[in-house]
Amino acid sequence: MPEAGSGTSRNRGVGRRPEEEVIERRRPGRAQASDLLARFGRSAERAGPAPDTGLAATSRDAEAAAAAAPPGVGEVAVGIAARAARFLAGSTPDAETDLFDAGLSSVDAVELLAVMARELDVRVSLDDFFADARPRRLAQRWAEAAGLPTAVVPDSSAETPSADASSPTAASANPAPVVVPAASAAPPATGQASPAIAPVVVRGSAGTADEDLETILSDLALADRLPFSRQAEPVVPRRILLTGATGYLGSHLLLDLLRQADAHVVCLVRAADDDAAERRLADALRSFEQPWSSEVRRRVTVLAADLRRPHLGLSGERWAALAQEIDSIVNVAAAVDFLRGYPSLRQTNVLGPLALAELAMTGRPKPLHHVSSVAVFNEVGIEKMGEDDPVAHIDRLFAGYDKSKWAAEAVLRRAREHGLSVTILRPGAIAGHTRTGVYNPRDLSTGLIGAFSRYRTVPAFRSMNLAPVDWISKVMAAVVFDPSAWGQNYHLTGRAETLPELVNDMKLAGMNVGVADWRDWRDDLIQRHTAEPVPELDFLIRILRSPTAMKLFEALMLGPEAGMERTERFVHRHRLPMPERYGAQAQLKAFERMAENGVARLPSPEDAPYLSFRERTKGHVGPIGEDRDTRCRMALTLSIASMYQVVRHRRIDVRGEVACERLHREPLRVETGEIWVRPDEGVPLRHGGDHPLLRYRMVLVDRDHGRWWLEGWKTARAGRDFWKQTRTIEVTIGREGEPASLAGVVRVPGKSFVPDQIDGIRVDPRLSSQEQRLAKLTWLSWFFVQVGIGLAEPSLRMAAELLDLRRDAIDRDKDRLQHKIRKLMIKREQTR
Repeated sequence: MPEAGSGTSRNRGVGRRPEEEVIERRRPGRAQASDLLARFGRSAERAGPAPDTGLAATSRDAEAAAAAAPPGVGEVAVGIAARAARFLAGSTPDAETDLFDAGLSSVDAVELLAVMARELDVRVSLDDFFADARPRRLAQRWAEAAGLPTAVVPDSSAETPSADASSPTAASANPAPVVVPAASAAPPATGQASPAIAPVVVRGSAGTADEDLETILSDLALADRLPFSRQAEPVVPRRILLTGATGYLGSHLLLDLLRQADAHVVCLVRAADDDAAERRLADALRSFEQPWSSEVRRRVTVLAADLRRPHLGLSGERWAALAQEIDSIVNVAAAVDFLRGYPSLRQTNVLGPLALAELAMTGRPKPLHHVSSVAVFNEVGIEKMGEDDPVAHIDRLFAGYDKSKWAAEAVLRRAREHGLSVTILRPGAIAGHTRTGVYNPRDLSTGLIGAFSRYRTVPAFRSMNLAPVDWISKVMAAVVFDPSAWGQNYHLTGRAETLPELVNDMKLAGMNVGVADWRDWRDDLIQRHTAEPVPELDFLIRILRSPTAMKLFEALMLGPEAGMERTERFVHRHRLPMPERYGAQAQLKAFERMAENGVARLPSPEDAPYLSFRERTKGHVGPIGEDRDTRCRMALTLSIASMYQVVRHRRIDVRGEVACERLHREPLRVETGEIWVRPDEGVPLRHGGDHPLLRYRMVLVDRDHGRWWLEGWKTARAGRDFWKQTRTIEVTIGREGEPASLAGVVRVPGKSFVPDQIDGIRVDPRLSSQEQRLAKLTWLSWFFVQVGIGLAEPSLRMAAELLDLRRDAIDRDKDRLQHKIRKLMIKREQTR
């Protein structure tokens, strides 16, 4: 039996303690993959061989039988697949299974590399693993590096099309070969399924630079097998097929589709069966704070399906039924991972849309709305990103995700030539919800905002195409329901954020940030994260360490603003909210949530004050109910860490001293303190006529370690001198845990108010002189508006009460008059 704690939740008999210890220490740097493997190898020598269990034992028996000769690529692929099975609960991969699609996580990938090195003596870099996570390709990359043959002896079945060859995606269901379909002799009849086409099999050499291009070209050729179709009828859809509803954008789009029209939505969800698919959708909606009510369930049908399989993994009967029943298809589903290569993403991101295009052209023609991305423009040096501008050159895209989105658009443009009505919807970065604050924790923009707020540096970028999810989904839904908008390209990127705007927003919020070249920023961020790890930003750091990501980030940082003229015209025509910059106010709710979850960091009192000023008061206090016979003085420093602090919470931090001989012969230190501006929205105190302007709460500590509390109120009352009210504080003081023992009044001397609280305002010296003036003006404007509202409330309240009293008086006069009339009428009747 293994030691307690030495196994994993997937296989208790497999000891991975050395791997876990190294991963927990988060050794940094791109070269860490080799370090990890070396460490795990040394640990394995000390620990001895792993126990023979299951698939691993079978694989080792096969290797022992062939020990006399170097293992071939096929044997190594089988060994990798067997070891990968340890990390995939309930799944047995084969040599052509993409391990990430099968459920392998990025942390599992690091562990699996260590196991491969220890047990198979197969060493592959982490970047190669993410580029193509199929065991066969991993074995080929290892063989190429070792100078061994990379060819795989083909199976007799490998050259034979599947039984479902009529599907244009069927030839790629097993992606081991690169398949280039031959052109058909004649186009199929309109609306008919494409006949089976014998594929031409081309074997690409392992690890060549052009392998992705060869695979992309073969995928593009599959679009030629689509049937020819007439255009979809321009009718508002009543039954919509939606993919990706369990994702961040898809969940919001689902509810907007239900809100904007009385349509029924069929959601395709990857699951074992329909019941499991419905449970998964319900859980996803709740996680994004979307309703899963009886009304939503009534208007939503959930089907188990898989975009990675021919005919979406549906039975022939269900496929045919959907082709007849649905009026429109909206594809949001995508595998979003900036580390995985094109071969690892193509099944979902390219062949999935191709299958949906086939469904749209089967039976009655239907429009297809495909959610793409402005990532199709991620070419370094590109100058324009208009809605109809040419996208990037495919050979100049580096990230597998960018290539997969490019290829998906390319195959759908070919589908347009076959008659399919295809709408391309391109969001940029998808930011948090402006009202609920729900955000996508794995979106690149989330990691960047978190890094900016934590480390107070930003990379020098040209523009950032970023828009909130609620605006994006609302515009998308409107496009789906407007037939005149179909068949076009739309950029749903909002108004781009510029570097000066971002820096200014952060400075006004109390986060003074530095600007660095993006490469220097990246290196500094990795170093600081290494010194003080933030687990919530690990995914961003993994991306930044990838050499592929270097080119990706260069394109993002230097790319232009996305043009969206057609989208703006559409939004204006439908009276939807115009695209705005996702600035400080729009992202407030999401930023608060990110701070609660540890992703971002709000300014705090421990930071250098953003703005501070003095307040000095004098007055007298005495025992409760007795004369105020003891002088009391307060010398306070009031400060804020950010404008966010006062605008959102209306609180000011307090430090300083309180001198009162009845408390102690020496001044007491303010340990903690805060002032609330217009607490309780100015509701009168004790149901009286005093409206609170400011509430002081402080914890005081004397030289003998005695602890006291102090509470003070600045209030406003109608008819009293405004100038005097803003300077007067009614205070009560008591020992900690006891009721008040002293009460009195202290005032800010008139001659010190302006020098201390206006002229004496000190702003963070790291800001420029212009920024300091702006910060001071912003604070004074906000504070005096709040005080002005507080001073006006008593008079407004009194006027309202007088009007109410006057109405009562009128009613009483009316009642008396009616009473007199009744008496006269009674008297008149009696005289008759």
